[in-house]
Amino acid sequence: MDKRVEKALKNTKAIFETLDKIALRNQEKVIEAFKSNAVALRHFNGTTGYGSDDTGRDTLRKVLASIFNTEDAIVSPSIASGTHAISLALFGVLRPGDMVLSVTGQPYDTLQDTIYKVGVGSLKDFGIAFETIDLKGDGSFDYAKIAEYLSCNKVKMIYLQRSRGYDWRPALSIKQIEELCTFVKKSVPNAIIFCDNCYGEFVEEREPTQVGVDICAGSFIKNIGGGIAPTGGYVVGKSALIELIVGRLTSPSIGAEVGSYQPGYRLFYQGLFLAPHVVNQALKTAILFSSALTDAGYEVSPKVGEHLGDIVCSIKLNDPDKAIAFCQAIQSVSPVDGFVVPEPWEQPGYADKVIMAAGCFVQGASIELSCDGPIRPPYTVYLQGGLTLEHGILALDKVLKMIQ
Repeated sequence: MDKRVEKALKNTKAIFETLDKIALRNQEKVIEAFKSNAVALRHFNGTTGYGSDDTGRDTLRKVLASIFNTEDAIVSPSIASGTHAISLALFGVLRPGDMVLSVTGQPYDTLQDTIYKVGVGSLKDFGIAFETIDLKGDGSFDYAKIAEYLSCNKVKMIYLQRSRGYDWRPALSIKQIEELCTFVKKSVPNAIIFCDNCYGEFVEEREPTQVGVDICAGSFIKNIGGGIAPTGGYVVGKSALIELIVGRLTSPSIGAEVGSYQPGYRLFYQGLFLAPHVVNQALKTAILFSSALTDAGYEVSPKVGEHLGDIVCSIKLNDPDKAIAFCQAIQSVSPVDGFVVPEPWEQPGYADKVIMAAGCFVQGASIELSCDGPIRPPYTVYLQGGLTLEHGILALDKVLKMIQ
């Protein structure tokens, strides 16, 4: 093993101990949610057709609502991705003439068409305004500009993206989100606060819905699925809002009463149970890369000792060849498709060519060790996931050799 990897392991030992404590508390929360909702073997069984009286589906919803401390939840294998879950929430709650204010700048690339593209059934097509306020340079909210919008009393929804996406900024902390919720509700009590929670579940001891957020959405093939859930997404929040959103998933006349899944729900329950531990492993991998690559002279975010708001480690490589080599190194140590050499390509939903390394058991499951980035200056790559720290150690060793 490269001595730089050994050094990074020593430098991160104290942080790892803190992460273990967070994982323990989140594991306790998950187990309590399973027990209080009486999860049993029968809940793993699948259904067909309409899925009427699908107790596995309905109990999984209750478990997730308990974990997030919300009134209701949607969990569905029919939700294809985090982008899909977010779109469902937006179209479910918003109506023509409404205004959304994103206080974390532009949302992730794959949501741009959903919001702005004309002629595809976007928010813009439905007469829904979407305004943005960038975070300040230090990653804090621009409260002065937010107050200006709120004073007009036209804002229906405040939009938060917890993770960094393809921006060079820190992920939001729960403390930041709590302070923002207090500020917004004081000015506009009826405003709906929505949070894109992708990459953020179980990173801290509390979730956004426990500090004032009205709706959270995310993907089950990211953190919360523990690397085992085969597909799906979720939305959690206030029951009145969830009722509107589930009407978009099925139809207003049917709501949550139908929706079958023949393969069964065991992998969803099992992945959710494992998620606190798996997220812990991913966080350790991220901070390990941060330590080693900082020592190697690269600019990283978050730095060792900084707040961890998601499972992502961003690395500025300032060289397209190094960005490609970095992702190829990750792919080469993957358990699946480790023989594949990824190259940049024009992926739907992205403005630039993107290179993606993801040798996953579940396709696209970014809680599994993966890395991607747009091929544009400063050629930043975004490392996420890692089911085991041991895999992360081997990947770091390979990366250091490939980009030196």
